[in-house]
Amino acid sequence: MKADPWPILKGGEEQSVFRLILPVKGGIELAWRFHFPSGTDSAISLGEDIRRHPRWNNTKGIPVFTAKILLLGSGELGKEFVISAKRYGCHVVACDSYANAPAMQVSDEAEVFSMLDADALRQAIEKHRPDFIVPEIEAIRTEVLQEFEDKGFTVVPSARAASLTMNRDRIRELAATELGLRTSKYRYAESLEEVRTGAAHTGLPCVIKPVMSSSGKGQSTVRTAAQLEQAWKDAVANMRGDRKKVIVEEFVAFEYEITLLTIRSREGISFCEPIGHRQERGDYQESWQPTPMTEKLLADAKAMATKVVDNLGGYGIFGVEFFVTRDEVIFSELSPRPHDTGLVTLLSQNLSEFDLHARAVLGLPIPPVRLHGPTASAVILADREAERFSIQGLREALELASENADVEVRLFGKPTTRKHRRMGVALASGNSVEKARERARQAAERIEITYES
Repeated sequence: MKADPWPILKGGEEQSVFRLILPVKGGIELAWRFHFPSGTDSAISLGEDIRRHPRWNNTKGIPVFTAKILLLGSGELGKEFVISAKRYGCHVVACDSYANAPAMQVSDEAEVFSMLDADALRQAIEKHRPDFIVPEIEAIRTEVLQEFEDKGFTVVPSARAASLTMNRDRIRELAATELGLRTSKYRYAESLEEVRTGAAHTGLPCVIKPVMSSSGKGQSTVRTAAQLEQAWKDAVANMRGDRKKVIVEEFVAFEYEITLLTIRSREGISFCEPIGHRQERGDYQESWQPTPMTEKLLADAKAMATKVVDNLGGYGIFGVEFFVTRDEVIFSELSPRPHDTGLVTLLSQNLSEFDLHARAVLGLPIPPVRLHGPTASAVILADREAERFSIQGLREALELASENADVEVRLFGKPTTRKHRRMGVALASGNSVEKARERARQAAERIEITYES
């Protein structure tokens, strides 16, 4: 074990900060930080064996954290990522536009500001000077991320990836035009007239989505020309950011949809078992593993996923979505972060998607990912807007577990509700995917949100 000096300026006071470097198989190195106040008479020399240093033996050089992470967006996916990162010794600063967001409840520090406020974003990065800047949402001033990446900060997976995936048009252009992946036909529109032109190109039915949104908000399936105007209005009303732009997309008569969780680490590319999912209003309602696919279709999906994540670069987990027909897979979307349908991995795998993301970000080894067996998730939704509410039925939901089936519930801790807002998720295993899905749905139904009038 060797320590090398790493001086930084913290809070206006010069300190000596050291990294403990541990070589790991495959040429990977793990680094722990040790803080010693300026002026100490027991500073560690370059290359000195830290185990023989008095600061180590006297426990005064206790590791403070392995890495500092600035998390941009603090929803339920961010919360699970923070839990995983904390288990690996990280110090996490969770940021969001509202106080007491889910990830803030388990982080070391919190900052409240809009990720679209460039000055506030710069100030947060300058204040905390993180080892890793980890976006959890799309609506971020990505030009600021690029600015700090150019200064030597690490953006996960990269500032370019965050920029390209912030908007559906950019990642679609990369996939279809630059990489030649099979996608549905599409056109972009910035007015109702352009929506009509786009629909004439794709044909009806078609799907209309904002180029930037989350959880399927603003997405509509249009079956007649008379529905185009309302679909345009819904997309504009629910888009995030400041771009009044939608994508008009061919409706694909797929047999099923999958999310292929793709891990890009220093050791290469690896995959989780495909995740099947069902959506309503463009938002995930339930997901499950495994999803049977032919060897050819799965190989095609893996090849396409590898091509796009290698182009984006960086390290972390990517949620790559595909439509699957009888004889082909069609690229749909990509998120350079844990995916909501991947919540099922909290029960289904030896390492959840959040554990895998943390490992890849930190440069930790990625072992083979094992699927425990058929597992499913079902969301717990609010049905109205409220600030005062309570949640009951947890015991009743968990009582559905049996000798051969596990049941878990994750409540996200969101401070307010609104119609269709995801407030939690039920997880269940079973002897088959069908039985796991049924049990997960039953568990979700037993969770009741009571609203105070």
